[in-house]
Amino acid sequence: MTDRAFDRPAYALAADLDRTLGDPNADSGPFSYAAMVAHEENGELPPGAVDLIRSWGFAQYLVPEEFGGRLRNLEQLFLLTRSLSRRNLTVAVMFGSAILGANPVWLWGDEEQRAKVARGILGGDLACFAVSEPDHGSDLGTNETVAVRHADGYLLTGEKWPVGNATRGRFVTVYVAVEDAGSSLLLLDKEELDEGSWDNHPFVRTVGLRGHDLSGITFHDTRVPAQSLLGRPGAGLVEILQVLQITRTAIGGLSLGTMDSVLRIALRHARERILYGQEIYRLPVIRRHLVDSYLDLLIAECTALPVARALSVAPSRLSLWSSVVKYLVPTLGEQVVQECARVLGARSYLREGVASGVFQKLQRDHAIASIFEGTTHVNLHSIASQLPAVARVADRPSRGGEDVLRQLFDWSEEAPQWHPSGRELRLTSAAEDEITRGWNPAVEEALRIAEHELPQSEGTALAKVVGELSARRTAFYAHLATASLDAATTEGQDRAAEHCVYHAAASCLYTWLHTFGSERAETGGSGWLVLVLQRLLQRLRPEAVLDETFLPWLEERIMSSLDAAEHFSLRTVKEAAGQSGA
Repeated sequence: MTDRAFDRPAYALAADLDRTLGDPNADSGPFSYAAMVAHEENGELPPGAVDLIRSWGFAQYLVPEEFGGRLRNLEQLFLLTRSLSRRNLTVAVMFGSAILGANPVWLWGDEEQRAKVARGILGGDLACFAVSEPDHGSDLGTNETVAVRHADGYLLTGEKWPVGNATRGRFVTVYVAVEDAGSSLLLLDKEELDEGSWDNHPFVRTVGLRGHDLSGITFHDTRVPAQSLLGRPGAGLVEILQVLQITRTAIGGLSLGTMDSVLRIALRHARERILYGQEIYRLPVIRRHLVDSYLDLLIAECTALPVARALSVAPSRLSLWSSVVKYLVPTLGEQVVQECARVLGARSYLREGVASGVFQKLQRDHAIASIFEGTTHVNLHSIASQLPAVARVADRPSRGGEDVLRQLFDWSEEAPQWHPSGRELRLTSAAEDEITRGWNPAVEEALRIAEHELPQSEGTALAKVVGELSARRTAFYAHLATASLDAATTEGQDRAAEHCVYHAAASCLYTWLHTFGSERAETGGSGWLVLVLQRLLQRLRPEAVLDETFLPWLEERIMSSLDAAEHFSLRTVKEAAGQSGA
């Protein structure tokens, strides 16, 4: 039987939120597809949607436990975000923007700042992170918003745009050039600012996320108290780069929720749509689109969830790992959306019909995932700049690495409690990358299991795909260890993208080793691993094929999750494998 590794408080909490949100295919309710599509036409959120989320208590999970909330760790928030995004990405982004604005306070704020923001958020207020400027975008080295000393504080002048929650948010964490200190973060409370000394911009008209407050804020010699400073004077740029590591990871939850929704819509359509005398799921090309999408979702889950756990386990690694998640998971999400659009055909373009026409909204909304908190190119640049150091030690297991991997990938226990501290985050991983460096020992263990514990077909297939990945990986890091790599070049971007494949493959392998203990030898307990590794190999060698032997069992799991309205997840794969050995 399964060891019930997923029956933990964080999963139970996400399941409760899922039940509260209800069936999106229902005819009514603020989180029904029909309501979302109807109100988005006017750029509005469905009436009652935000109230329902707040009454459930979602705001409690934006405030860490030690500051009076219920947020225990990032894994918990990740799972909640996944459930919410499965219904309405716009609402999820609203709360995501709030946590982005509040995280600098949790990390660097003093006792009074933390207490004030905690009380406000728990009471229903929102926060925002005012960093971008109209003429500079992500060029954080240029900052025209200035704070000059005045009396017992500062006079603040400048414009921040675009900013999520800039109008609805009460608290503003703003990036400014402070006189005699340099670029810093200030915490502002709009309720304490002089009337008329600041104003908000109108909402920006966007392709997706219609109804979200994406606006701006302008300051006109706004008086700001000296105690508004967050953290160390002049450390603003460093603090931004560090705080983004957290939200970049959490964005993986937005993508996973979207993948679940679009795959569910496409699968249901493929089962109900009859062409040429049969349901279109029986057409090989349709089946391939859907199976590939499901495998991409499993890869994304295996990659993102351990990095969410890393905030409590190994936060200094997030400079590298969060960029891997931010690049790879939204990229996989975009591919899943495209595959499902091909299944739906013309219906993917309609604002009515299948699932009330919500697919086109999901498609437009998810496009933001690769853009905010650092574009795809920005994250690949960050990875490429750290790759030479990682490559030089890629085949040297790190001291204590096995314990770190166990805490990241053994999901039978929840991640430890997060105690926010900016001192634990770093600008580079300094080659402390257990996920890369643990590959060879993990492969040795996998080959031993393949030979002695698995059915012959699964053992042979696993050994083959692991062997090819290992050969490619060894050559890849050996080359990088001796060559120069310019992170700004297209080669740097390509190398970074390939590293993400090896990171994901390792994450899938560790998940199997640490979470699929008793299930590995049961039906399907290792077949899923073979398939996801083969799917990752296709990113390096497109002509690689999936082993059809393992697909029927996996497809049964997909359909059973669809009928039971469960998340598409390794959870259902693990439980089914455990039950087959009961």
